[in-house]
Formats: sequence, C-alpha cells, structure tokens
Amino acid sequence: MSKQVIFIHGATTSEDKSVTWSEKEKILYTAPTPPGTKKDTSLPFPSSYSPEYVESSWYQWWEKEGFFSPEQHRLSHSVDRTFSLCIPPPNVTGTLHLGHALTVAVEDALVRRRRMQGYRVLWVPGCDHAGIATQTVVERRLLKERGKRRQDFTREEFLQEVWKWKNEKGEEIYHQLRRLGASLDWSRACFTMDPGFSRAVTEAFVRLCDSGLIYRSEGLVNWSCALESAISDIEVDSKELSGQTMLPVPGYENTMEFGTMFTFAYPIEGHDGEVAVSTTRPETMLGDVAVAVHPDDPRYQAVHGKQCRHPFTNRLLPIITDSMVDMELGTGAVKVTPAHDHTDFLLSQRHSLPHITVIRGDGTMTPPCGQWLEGVKRFDARQLVVDALVEKKLFRGKKSHAMTLPVCSRSGDIIEPLLKKQWFVRCDEMAKKAIQAVEDGQLDIIPHFYTKTWKNWLSNISDWCISRQLWWGHQIPAYQVELPNSTDKEEEQWVWGRSEDEARLRAAVKYGVRPEAITLTQDPDVLDTWFSSGLFPFAMLGWPEQTTDLQRYYPNSVLETGNDLIFFWVARMVMLGTELTGQLPFKQVLFHSLVRDKHGRKMSKSLGNVIDPLDVIHGRLQEKVTEGNLDPRERLVAMERKDFPKGIPQCGTDALRFALCSHKMQGEDISLSISQVLSCRHFCNKMWQTLRFTLGVLEFVPNLAYTSISICCHMDRWICSRLYSTVLQCEQAFEAYELHTVTSALYSFWVHSLCDVYLEYVKPVLVHSVLYHCVSVSLALLTPFMPFITEELWQRLQPFRPGAAAHTTSLCLQPYPCSSQLEHWHFPEEERDFLLVQEVIRVARSLRAQCGMTKEKPASHEQLIELLFILPSLMSQKLNINRVDKKLLVELSTNNCKSISQCRLTTSRYHLSFLSKNESQG
Repeated sequence: MSKQVIFIHGATTSEDKSVTWSEKEKILYTAPTPPGTKKDTSLPFPSSYSPEYVESSWYQWWEKEGFFSPEQHRLSHSVDRTFSLCIPPPNVTGTLHLGHALTVAVEDALVRRRRMQGYRVLWVPGCDHAGIATQTVVERRLLKERGKRRQDFTREEFLQEVWKWKNEKGEEIYHQLRRLGASLDWSRACFTMDPGFSRAVTEAFVRLCDSGLIYRSEGLVNWSCALESAISDIEVDSKELSGQTMLPVPGYENTMEFGTMFTFAYPIEGHDGEVAVSTTRPETMLGDVAVAVHPDDPRYQAVHGKQCRHPFTNRLLPIITDSMVDMELGTGAVKVTPAHDHTDFLLSQRHSLPHITVIRGDGTMTPPCGQWLEGVKRFDARQLVVDALVEKKLFRGKKSHAMTLPVCSRSGDIIEPLLKKQWFVRCDEMAKKAIQAVEDGQLDIIPHFYTKTWKNWLSNISDWCISRQLWWGHQIPAYQVELPNSTDKEEEQWVWGRSEDEARLRAAVKYGVRPEAITLTQDPDVLDTWFSSGLFPFAMLGWPEQTTDLQRYYPNSVLETGNDLIFFWVARMVMLGTELTGQLPFKQVLFHSLVRDKHGRKMSKSLGNVIDPLDVIHGRLQEKVTEGNLDPRERLVAMERKDFPKGIPQCGTDALRFALCSHKMQGEDISLSISQVLSCRHFCNKMWQTLRFTLGVLEFVPNLAYTSISICCHMDRWICSRLYSTVLQCEQAFEAYELHTVTSALYSFWVHSLCDVYLEYVKPVLVHSVLYHCVSVSLALLTPFMPFITEELWQRLQPFRPGAAAHTTSLCLQPYPCSSQLEHWHFPEEERDFLLVQEVIRVARSLRAQCGMTKEKPASHEQLIELLFILPSLMSQKLNINRVDKKLLVELSTNNCKSISQCRLTTSRYHLSFLSKNESQG
C-alpha cells in the first residue's frame, strides 16, 4: 500500500522570483517490490502526482527484463534495421551536470522511439578515465586526507590509489544515468581504462606510428607548471583582461600583475641608436634570439640587418623583417622568443633562429638565465628583470593593456608555452578526408551551418600533441632504445610495439643487433585522453577484433553531442575512425546547444551555478554543496546559490527531460530555469489527473475501451483528427531532429485539445472508446521523453485492453504511433471549423480579463453590451462573424461562465449545435 508523508517541499516560482517552499503531500510507493520485479499498479490510484511514487521500481524492472538489450527485443513489429550510438563518455571524476542531462534526454528520446519502431537498437554507456582531471582530484584528496603529494608515492602505488578512488566513486555517474531513465545497454558498459579498450588504444598508436602518422618531435605545447604537464586546448580557458589586473596564481602567496605592457630598449651594436620593444612577459626576454620589425615600417628602415646587444647575456640579436609583425602593436618592434611563444616559434622556423628555453617545467628559471635568476619562480623573476632593466637605464615604462590570458582549467595556473619533445599526430591528410566526407554527403552534420565551421577549422589544423606528463592514463607504448656502446650524446632512438617483447624484436631488426643486447625504457608519459576517447565508436564494439557487434553496429547511426566538442572530440573521431577502420565512425552528427543558467552564463564550478540533475529530480537543500571534493574556492561560490536561496524544489525526472527537450537545441544556447522544469511537472500532474478521470469513466463501461472505435459525432471526429495531425507532426519533427517541435505538439494536444476541450465535452456525454485510444496513443507518443509517468499510466490502462491478463510487456516496446495507420482519422474540415470555437474562447477570456470581471465583480449590463460589440471586431480578420451565435457570446460573458471550465464546456456544447446546424443546412 502507499502511504502519505507530509513534508516541506516545492511550490512554483516565476522566472524572476526565488523558489518558495510550502507544505505539500509527498506520496511514496511502499508496496513490497523486490528490485527487478514489476511494479504493482493494481494499488489505488493516488489522488495527486508524485515523482517519487511514479518513478519508483520501473527502471530496475526494465533493466532486469533486458528491454534495453538489442538481443532481447523480439518484437512482433521488428524491422531488419539497426540504430546504434554511444553516449559521450562523461569524466569519471565527478557527477553529471545539466549539460549531460540534455545529452541523455535527447539521445534517449531518439533511442526509445527507434526501439518502439522495431529497430535493433544499441546505445552503449561508458566513462572516460579523464587523465588530468582524475589525477588532480586524487592528488587533492591525498593531500587533504594524508598530507601526502603524488611524488611521495611510487607510480604503481599512486595508480593503486586512483583505482581505489575510481572503484569507490566511479559508479556514481552510472547511478545518475539510470536515475535519468537512460535506456542504455549496461551489459556493454565501457570504461576507457578497461583491458579491452586499452588494447585498442595500444593498437591504434602502433598502427599510426607504422604508417608515419604519429611521430616524435620538439614543439611548443600548452604547459601547466602546477601540473607539470602539457594540456589540451579544451583545458585552456581564455580569461579576458581589460587592463592591469592582480590575479592569484598557484604557488604564489601574493597576487601577480597581468594586463600590463612593458617597454624596454635593446642597444644597437656599433650604433648610437636603440630599438624599443614591448611585451607583457618581460621575464622571457632572457630567451630572446632576435628583434623583428615589419619590412614596410618606415621607423625601422635604417636598422634592417643590424644587430642588438642583449644586456644580460651579451648575445647579439639580429634585427629581422617579417610581414607577420603588427606595426600598430606596442612600438612596432617585437622581441622574438621561440621557446616560449607560438608566433615566435613560427618566426624562428622561417628565419632559422635558435631556441633558448628559460623556464623549466616547474615554472622556475633555467641556468642560461644566469645565477641571479636560476631557480627563481617565473613571476618573481618578472619583477627582478624589470628592476635590472631600470638599473641599466633600458626600461622605457609600462601601461595598462587589454589582453587574453590563457589559464589552466584544472589548476587555475597561467599557461606557459614550453618547447618539449613529444609525440604528435600528423593531421593534415586525415583532415582533408574529413572535409571531403562532409562535402561529398557521406557525413551529415546537423545543424548544417556547422559545416562551414568544420571546414574552416580542419583546413587550418596543426599537428596534435598527444603526450601528457601524467601517471594516470594509457602509458605510451613507445620505448627509448639503448644500444651496446651507445653514448649520451647520440640522438634519441625510439621503437614502439604492442608489448615490450614486440618492441624489442622491432628494435633488433631496425638496428641490426641481438634482442638481448638491447635496453628498452618505456616512455613515462601517457596519451592525451582525447586520443583514447577518439576511438570510442569502434573500440566500444571490440575493435581491433572483428566482433559480431563491430560488424553489426559499426558505423554508428548517429553521434549526438554538445557543439563545444566539434573539434576536440568529433573531428578526431572522424579522422581516427576513417584511418583505422576504413569507414566513417557514424553517418550523422547532431549537435545540441550548451545549457546555461537562467542568466545566460555558462555553467561552471567557479561561478557556483553547476546543477546536479539529481538536485532537480529529488529537490535539494543548501547543505549539499558542503559535501564532496570541491576546491575550497569553488565551495564558497557554490554556497551563495543566489538563484535558489531556499534550495531546489522536487521536479522529477520526466519533467526535467521534457523541459530540456522543449528547448530548440539547434541554435542559440539554452538558458534553463528551474521554473521551466516546474511547469513541466505541472504538465505531469495534468496527465495524472487526465488518467484519473479516464479510469473513472472506463470503470463504468469497461468493455467499451477495446471494442472497435465508434466515432459518433463531430467532436469525436475533431479530436481523432487532432490526434492524427499530432502524430504526423511528431513524425516529421523527429526525422528533422527538432525535438522541441515534438514536445510542443504533444503538450498542445494533451492540454489544449484533449483536456481543455474534449474532456470538458465528454464529462456529460461519456464517450469511452475514443477517449481511451486518444489517451493510450498520446502516452505512447510521450514515452520517449517521459518514460516513467507514461509507463505508470499506460500500465494502469492495461486492464481495459484485450488480453490484459497475459500482457506483461512494457510501453517502451510497444509500436510507436504512425500517421499512416491513423489516416482514417483525418478530418481536416472539423479541425478547420473548430478554430472558430477556440478563437471565441481566447477572445472572450481576454475581454473578461480586460473588463476585470471576477466572481466578486460580475459583469454589468454595459460591459455585456460592450463585449457583444468588441468581440466581432476583434475576430473579423480571421473568422466569418456571421457564423458566431450571439447567445454563446452572452453566455460566455455573463455570470454563467465565470470559470474557465464553464467557458470551455459552454463552447463545446455550442460547437455541437453549430456543427449540427451546418450539417442540416448543407
């Protein structure tokens, strides 16, 4: 039996108001139901909708019955087609946010519909090991709990700690996915550090090395001194500074100055003149190897080809000319520091300049800087360099300067471009194939305006650094070779292999020595996380083995993800998939917009506006933000929670999913507010009360529900036609991936047609069969978006369908409504004529509001006369006013129609007489 608990929970809020809380019934499902057994829907129907009651037990039953496994479908309406996709694997480090929830809601809607259409559907869940993020979280935890740093452990000991943490916390994301109702095949769940997936990563690296697409070279990388690792572009945040700004930097007690342009002079050798240069990073001037000016700059025509003397190292720096120099920036002359600036690195390649590294990986200055700077932290060295320039009378001043500062998203550290020997993926030829695939129509990108972005980025792609100086991740399967009698001065020699034994044999063949005479040292670095995640569409199916899954479900049908991953993940999947399997990894790419808060801000921990979907589903109080492994600075911001001073009200999974899918995902970013989700919860309650009424009607004449549908009158013809039109609209919108159109059509049918009009009509007339089928078909249409409430309500309808006693299936395996099967219900004339009635209702309600008519303040005689004159003029543009019955207008405007329901009922009755009158006349 169910019981009722009184608790403080969720009242509605408007868009601009804080959530208020009031006492409300919370109905719990407490019937003894062992996990995996079917929920008992024979219990009394609760009087009001409760998400906790509705969403209890169903998922465990779906999962145990194997409804989400393609092998278990066995549907009578099966078709010989497959539909496959992978969920973008979330990082194992934490919990899902609303952006992940949008991905789940969209993908599950597509998946559930295809499954109901009889497709063999495979939707694979997975988690990414998230190298930097996971290692950072574990390091922070060890420091907090044990006072130890990573360097206090051996590599093996530290990895044991990471696996221990992963096993403790790794299931949390899977719990969230289940709670969101995601119909994933859990028997195929994939983690990027699983043995099988790791073999695929090794195989990919070896094959790409063999084909010359992976090579080792020295190049500039984004370096985090706090992490002492290269990081990917997606892990670099661009912080816009309007001018001089003091910022905290990890490892420094005081804030550091940024957004300042420093100017100093280089004396010209053998000349009385000087060349002044401007920079935002004066500490790097110890690595300067040249001064560059624009060849057309008239200020420097006389110094072309001359040299400057470095004031601290005594090196001679050539003055070179290059059109890359911006004459308008600073003094028009720029210092060239190839080892610490991407543009300068390109200049050095064009002019054959040397590279001098002056900052170590830990952020301290190197020996070539001189004893006075060696070992000094880079931003402390900045002030020392400025002071030394002042002392030598070479400092020419500083000024505030707007700039973009690259910041490590993981550590908050300022990114330092450093020259490192790393492994790179050669991308140019693979990028051309990816561009061609879209141009030839082999790969369909939706929305199509992203095809231009796709081409522009891939046309200017640079080689991809895949080395990361971490311990957690796939250790690079490359080995440095030490041959007998070799010296330290010899150039590095490398081989690679699927195992150390294979690498040893390769080295023996390559260098013509006996295998046992070779010493191998595996590269301690790991591969970029994006390299392994780029293999996901085929590695999850067992590649490189030719498994049944790979043969049946590859290429995937579609890849659906956020538009922020177009380069970092999608493009790399296309390039790697095409190269390693000979096929595109998927046929379509569907991008959705990013979810922002109701103020339009990107959700981030630093802003404290990241929302856990479970907080929306269950409702959460403020105290939750004090839990977990948040950085202290993030916790302080999160505690503010200005948008939810009293917490987040309980909304339920169905309401959250429906709200997310109700936004247009192919365009502007989605600004989601909790009040929108609460509105969808009200819709759930509307559905609940509709079924409550329907079941009450059907109990009187139970056999009528499943006899042949008898359309007795025009109202029945109208609602059946509206249902047909809704099914057709859903079909067309689903095929165009316009889910907001689907949800809008379904909401409109259920609320405005079924509830506002038809139910008000059938209350006195009691037409059963049409009502049953309208409700039943509507539930099937809605279930891809709202799987829990539709399953609950559909199961309660089953006693009224034929063969109910032996019927144990789920709504999720029923045929999805198809317009071709409902064409006999299409009555366009009735739909067109009923627009008149709906317009009458709308205008009458508008006029009633304008006149301020209420129960306490009924309409005066003068107002009724005014209504009779105003209404025709308002409607004359759309309708033939001669067909409007004045008796209806009076009735709608008087005390006999104070409530909305009375207004609807009066209009519905009028509609019957109106249509009957037309029928008899024509």
